[in-house]
Amino acid sequence: MTDAKTSPKPANAAAGLPAGFGLPDPARLARNLALAYEKMARIAELLAVNPEGQRSEADTQMLPMAQVSRTLGDIVQAHMAHPEKLMEAQALLWARYSEVWNNAWARAMGQAAEPVIVPAKSDKRFRDKDWSENTVFDFIKQIYLVTVQWAQEMAASAEGVDPHTKQKAKFYIENIANAFSPSNFPMTNPEVLKATLSSNAENLLQGLEKFAADVRSSEGRFRIKQVDGKPFKLGENIATTPGKVVFRNDVFELIQYSPQGARTFEIPLLIVPPWINKFYILDLTEKKSFIRWCVENGLTVFVISWINADTAQGRKSFADYMREGFLTAVDVALKATGAPKVNTVGFCIGGSLVASSLGFMAAKGDERVNAATFLTTQVDFEKAGDLLVYVDDEQVKWIEERMQDKGYLPGSRMADAFNLLRSNDLIWSYVVNNYLLGKDPSAFDLLYWNSDSTRMPAGVHSFYLREFYMNNRLSQGRMVLDNVRIDLKRVKVPIYNLACKDDHIAPLPSVFRLGAFFGGETRLVVSGSGHIAGVVNPPAAHKYQFWTNDNVAPTLEQWMKTATEHAGSWWPDWTEWITSRSGDKVLAPVPGEGPMPALGDAPGDYVRVSGLN
Repeated sequence: MTDAKTSPKPANAAAGLPAGFGLPDPARLARNLALAYEKMARIAELLAVNPEGQRSEADTQMLPMAQVSRTLGDIVQAHMAHPEKLMEAQALLWARYSEVWNNAWARAMGQAAEPVIVPAKSDKRFRDKDWSENTVFDFIKQIYLVTVQWAQEMAASAEGVDPHTKQKAKFYIENIANAFSPSNFPMTNPEVLKATLSSNAENLLQGLEKFAADVRSSEGRFRIKQVDGKPFKLGENIATTPGKVVFRNDVFELIQYSPQGARTFEIPLLIVPPWINKFYILDLTEKKSFIRWCVENGLTVFVISWINADTAQGRKSFADYMREGFLTAVDVALKATGAPKVNTVGFCIGGSLVASSLGFMAAKGDERVNAATFLTTQVDFEKAGDLLVYVDDEQVKWIEERMQDKGYLPGSRMADAFNLLRSNDLIWSYVVNNYLLGKDPSAFDLLYWNSDSTRMPAGVHSFYLREFYMNNRLSQGRMVLDNVRIDLKRVKVPIYNLACKDDHIAPLPSVFRLGAFFGGETRLVVSGSGHIAGVVNPPAAHKYQFWTNDNVAPTLEQWMKTATEHAGSWWPDWTEWITSRSGDKVLAPVPGEGPMPALGDAPGDYVRVSGLN
């Protein structure tokens, strides 16, 4: 037995490496690093082959650098006007740096020391234990977090700067800081360093191969692969609920789903998803399908599958999408079933269209909608949250200019916009995973759907940005569609309003206000989680929770304070609500066997068209 006093040190400790860092093979490491430099040179050549593609890519990014410079310049100028306060702020930053240094020095001396700053619980970048246990990496992390915190405080405290500019500055600073996080670089990320040493830099070689493949697959336009999409096939393991396409025009296909029993409720359900994404988020997999759930609970279900906009749709207006989209779908659903009315579900932007259309129908005395459900829908955009950073006259004009030639905004641009709202999770985590660690992205159904982008028709998108977001005309009763002023107070149908607690697309405080603008009874339900996971939450998953409150409260805070929390999914609560408003059971209509012949099987043709470019 070896005496403890003479036991050999672990190889990594003998080499001066921290615990957890494997000892590499010097020859293999040197060889692989040389190969990595060669691969980087070849990638540079690949990018140089298509410089026009790179210029085009930079020109159409959702973060135009001229606007970023102007916005941050406004913050700098505001502080320059008060040099004494600027000096105080700089002194505060150096004082915080000194705290971090003293903290690190104390730890190096073996003393216990509480960190000056810690990452948010939701921040996944610093989960590796060496970010906390290793003094060097902990120091790097804290210096970074202190600097970012200080920069955000400088933006928030700039005097004489309007709130919208401050909101944009906060967003730009956050994205710049995310890009320069120490977790994004091999030499300052302990997880990457460990992988590099233990694999003799094989991870970097594999990562560069993935980087080159992403460049080639996008014709020189850089697109990070977020998901392994090979396992997913529409109609086979995604969007599999049986049904038929029973109508098609140059705006949408209408899918009628096959009943699972001989009898269904008389009043059919028309689901209106957003055209900013594809409808099958509501029919994701057999176990995660809201549409299948509806069918299984005796509802006759119709779903709009929007066309992936092309040049022809660029000439369409928002009113066209109302008439040729929602109102036409109502006509077809009633004709196919012989029912007197429909119930409808609007999701996100689809909900905004449904709300506008209901206002139009009320003005016309059209009472064919019996009840409406809104999923994460806004009609008042005063508190529209993070997306407001993209919406002012300068930025909307910039987007409109990019839609002029083709008549649409490529889906990749919308994907960029949404990715930037959560860039750590949707951009930089994949940079680290794919390119630095050399790992393959996972095969995740939700990410597959998220990467299946759609194009935005120019006229519809411009109207939505200006009339809903910028001017907020729907909530003010000043929106006009087909020469009809839309007054939501004239809409008297019962409403089920679902908000999601952690939604950053349609924030809870904004969706909470929806019921106040309609003239009928509204049931508000708040789901746990975010914009998608809070909606697509099947009961069998036993995830999250939801809140209900039978009392009317003037503020969200008061409503939540007296609300009742329920474990699990909101789907059963909604099913009880909607089936009680769906009439009696009747002989189930079979898609294609009635007045509307089948044009093909679900999920149809339009959903299969790619919209990235």
